[in-house]
Amino acid sequence: MLVPYDALLSLPQETLQAMIKEYLLSQLEDGSFSDVDEQQLINATERCKIALKKGDLVVEYSEEDESIAIRQREHVAARFND
Repeated sequence: MLVPYDALLSLPQETLQAMIKEYLLSQLEDGSFSDVDEQQLINATERCKIALKKGDLVVEYSEEDESIAIRQREHVAARFND
């Protein structure tokens, strides 16, 4: 289930920040980023917020394992189309 962007705005700011940080760290682990300093992390966080607003990134809640995570829209769409 996708969480609407407007619903994200009602979350406590710390919760959204934690979700973005988890997403960005997962990008570090898979090699999408390398050698990140504090300013780059701040910039990446802002780009992530913009991508969420534009719909390029979405927040997906999995009822099966009761988890929530930021995902790239095309990856979520591809799973539903299979």
